[in-house]
Amino acid sequence: MSDIVYIGQDDPEIRLFESQYKVPYGMCYNSYVILDDKIAVMDTSDQRTVASWKESLAKALGGRKPDYLVVHHLEPDHAGGIAEFLALYPGAKVVCSARAAQMMPQFFPSTDFSANVIPVKEGDTLSLGRHTLRFFMAPMVHWPEVMVSYDDAERVLFSADGFGKFGTRGADPDDWACEARRYYFNICGKYGQPVQTLLQKVAALQIDRILPLHGPDLEGEALAEALRLYGIWSSYGVEAEGVFVAYASIHGCTAEAAGRLADIIRAKGVKVSVADLCRDDQAEAVEDAFKYGKMVLAASSYDGGLFPPMFDFLHHLQIKGFQKREVALVENGSWAPVAAREMTKMVAEMKDVAIKGQTVTIRGRLKESDVPALEALADAIIGS
Repeated sequence: MSDIVYIGQDDPEIRLFESQYKVPYGMCYNSYVILDDKIAVMDTSDQRTVASWKESLAKALGGRKPDYLVVHHLEPDHAGGIAEFLALYPGAKVVCSARAAQMMPQFFPSTDFSANVIPVKEGDTLSLGRHTLRFFMAPMVHWPEVMVSYDDAERVLFSADGFGKFGTRGADPDDWACEARRYYFNICGKYGQPVQTLLQKVAALQIDRILPLHGPDLEGEALAEALRLYGIWSSYGVEAEGVFVAYASIHGCTAEAAGRLADIIRAKGVKVSVADLCRDDQAEAVEDAFKYGKMVLAASSYDGGLFPPMFDFLHHLQIKGFQKREVALVENGSWAPVAAREMTKMVAEMKDVAIKGQTVTIRGRLKESDVPALEALADAIIGS
């Protein structure tokens, strides 16, 4: 029987995580208690759910008092209850990285933690009795103060935001990868190398379960698949063969050209995913851009530049570290098409992203005379 008790909280009502990512299935904030000779509480919760978290904590403790609060990540959705925890249990010690100890007053300016905080470093251990926690620093996964911990008794990795996903605890239990991928590339996408470093640190550990700060616990085949995907994602590898067509269309003309190109590519036996950047979830578009190795960007010219939805999308790819991909361009402009010029500038700032084929320029509505150029562009991007 496990000594690790779940006290995390579902937040089914939240609709924007970090005030920007759509979460139609809500969010969960995972927290655990390790019941041993000494008791360790693993992280707290978001302020939205701290009241119910405290109730779950008290129930798990069964009248005992905790000795430690382990803070793996100081972001408010996981550390929102630190001050209230110490108000309830003033004798408890807060175990965290040295950087977290430095940053804590930024989030709790009216609370003095100096007598409670125990900073730990790489390889330090904390004995609870049967359980011993070993700490590994994970800076920039995805904040500088992050650490993870490994419990050798039950061979559990507490992985902070690593291996997390959007959604409440029970949302989409059979399709972890979909929302985990959207979560990873939008939250951690820029930090592939730090994630690789963490994966290398824990590679020698015998891990039976991964307990992330968001999403379900991972074990068995689900754990193996998560490790496989994280290896691909953090190295910016190609997860799936196919072409992602992302378009930004003002009056539907560019959308028509993008749809025709997608049909041409499908007819050649290649999988295609399509996103309307004006209407579809941008975080999902970012996810698909990283999932596939090839992408077509189709956009209208606008105010002597690039239609803003495409600009916003490419800006997001830039700041998330988009790289190691092939791209083809379609532009539209009735009198002064310049979208391709602006897209080329933005793509040029991305690492190892090559533009393939000859840019297709549409003037107004798609015409049959434009189709041969789309056929040639399809061949260029799929490599035939």
